[in-house]
Amino acid sequence: MYVCGITPYDATHLGHAATYIAFDLVQRVWLDNGHRVHFVQNITDIDDPLLERAARDGIDWRDLAAREIQLFREDMTALRVLPPQDYIGAVEAMDEVSAAVQTLLDSGAAYRVDDEAHPDVYFDIASAPKFGYESRYDLDTMLTLSAERGGDPDRPGKRNALDPLLWRTEREGEPSWASPMGPGRPGWHIECAAIAGNRLGPTIDVQGGGSDLIFPHHECSAAHSEVLTGVAPFARHYAHAGMISLDGEKMSKSRGNLVFVSTLRADGVDPAAIRVALLAGHYRADRPWSADLLDQAVARLEQWRMAAKRNGKDATDTLAALRAALADDLDTPTALAELDRWADDESLDGALIADAADALLGIPLRAAVAGEDLRP
Repeated sequence: MYVCGITPYDATHLGHAATYIAFDLVQRVWLDNGHRVHFVQNITDIDDPLLERAARDGIDWRDLAAREIQLFREDMTALRVLPPQDYIGAVEAMDEVSAAVQTLLDSGAAYRVDDEAHPDVYFDIASAPKFGYESRYDLDTMLTLSAERGGDPDRPGKRNALDPLLWRTEREGEPSWASPMGPGRPGWHIECAAIAGNRLGPTIDVQGGGSDLIFPHHECSAAHSEVLTGVAPFARHYAHAGMISLDGEKMSKSRGNLVFVSTLRADGVDPAAIRVALLAGHYRADRPWSADLLDQAVARLEQWRMAAKRNGKDATDTLAALRAALADDLDTPTALAELDRWADDESLDGALIADAADALLGIPLRAAVAGEDLRP
């Protein structure tokens, strides 16, 4: 499984948390079914938003990235998100990413724009005859999303407006790295194609991320990988988490309506309650965040933790119901309803379901009683 990571220029918000909790469930269900899981995640630790934020705040971009990566890891640990086996930054992978770009150039699948000052390298989508199969969007939608999500469809000299950037040649005042194409830094999509392909092989089981990555990011990274390797599909399954909104608008940095995990934690909110609140909606659904949702999660968690203390009759039927709900496209609303039913039935034992809630859903129940370490 490959799940696209953060660009570390700001703290982890609830949209991030919802996405990474969703794919944490995938890993937990696979582990529960006896599979060995190889989970890889990148960090886009060099990109325009990071440089812009560092310049705005008067901080070195490397220091900003290091600070936000550390905070992200702390937030994920608090939310009990199992870490990936490989957690790779773009800077760390620069040599392998630039080698992939050169391979595409050598094969004729990439080209330089006719720009004497900045002969950037672009991917020719005509080299990927299946381009568009992952998102299934029409041309107008792809052009709109490309312009909104980091693309440059109006760049002069491109063969196709949708051709994505592979290598940005050196600009004054920007960091750059040596490469066969000359100094510069990579485009976003080739970063993920190289990092995933070099660790997981040409075809993976699941490519995950937020629904805002469907196009252009996942479409382009799949095209890059499939042309590089000659193997299709890049991913057997694409899974996308829905967006979290606040007051009727998608939660995003551009709107300035973010709710940060670290802020909630600093205010004394139990991270388990944040996780329960996010699991109350289906991972694929766009859904709102509210103080009421968090209050409901706190109340549920208290009820379940009280139930975890009980000695009673066998609760294997509840365990089976939890597994069945998660097997049905990670149906967490149903799984949480099963926990409610278990808690309401005072005859049922607590230990088995407390352990199951922890292992399958990442919700710690017994630790509130016994004081165990909650870290994954």
